[in-house]
Amino acid sequence: MEYRPSRRTTLLLGLSLAAVPATGLAVSRYAPHADAAVQATGLDDPAKKEIAMQIVCSAENSSLDWKAQYKYIEDIDDGRGYTAGIIGFCSGTHDMLELVELYADRKPNNILQKYLPALRRVDGSDSHAGLDPNYTRDWKTAAKDSVFQQCQNDERDRVYFNPAVSRGKSDGLRTLGQFCYYDAIVMHGDGDDPTSFGGIRKRALARAKPPAQGGNETTYLNAFLDARVWAMKQEEAHSDTSRVDTAQRVFLRNGNFNLNTPLDWKVYGDPYHIG
Repeated sequence: MEYRPSRRTTLLLGLSLAAVPATGLAVSRYAPHADAAVQATGLDDPAKKEIAMQIVCSAENSSLDWKAQYKYIEDIDDGRGYTAGIIGFCSGTHDMLELVELYADRKPNNILQKYLPALRRVDGSDSHAGLDPNYTRDWKTAAKDSVFQQCQNDERDRVYFNPAVSRGKSDGLRTLGQFCYYDAIVMHGDGDDPTSFGGIRKRALARAKPPAQGGNETTYLNAFLDARVWAMKQEEAHSDTSRVDTAQRVFLRNGNFNLNTPLDWKVYGDPYHIG
């Protein structure tokens, strides 16, 4: 696969970051013992994948209607340029460029293809040079095209969803743990620097073993979420950690390792429910 700089690596060039202490561990009511023998089940089950998309959408777009986000695009002033689509593809972090390249391959001469030179120039920066003033309008037009929608789905799976599920299963994690990995890769990118997914997982492994290594699933996931919170607090734009504190930790405290419905959680103080 072509090298893709992580969201974090691209963003953090030149930034000086302060460390933040990890939070305490929560204990599951239902899984107090080691879970080494637990067989990882799948976030890739269609029903569970739909739940995953809704939970991520609650954090990324304050909505459960993730399919309404194909047309979403704005600069949220986080140093990544434009953020857009169902998973927050960014003009500054290479994944938007790869998405638009895929769209051009599948549907030549589409409305976004003319922006490819500009997307290549701004990759790795927060610049809009060559994109303004019509890029956002044309993105929303493209989002009505089922071909572009499928491109977004496929790039989400290739870059974020499939790697997260595969690594979660390799670590012996059930559906919730695979979701924790997925949400982390969506926000932080699949890199190895301290605040990318690889660095977060490494930080967690220094404190606990995953089930595949004979560890307790609850203990390991708490260590992973502690590491995730630390990483989020390294950047002001992600310093609100409610998508972990009042969502993923809620599921973990309830021992809901398979993300079974009903689910109730909060993000940024707003309540959400899946029945």
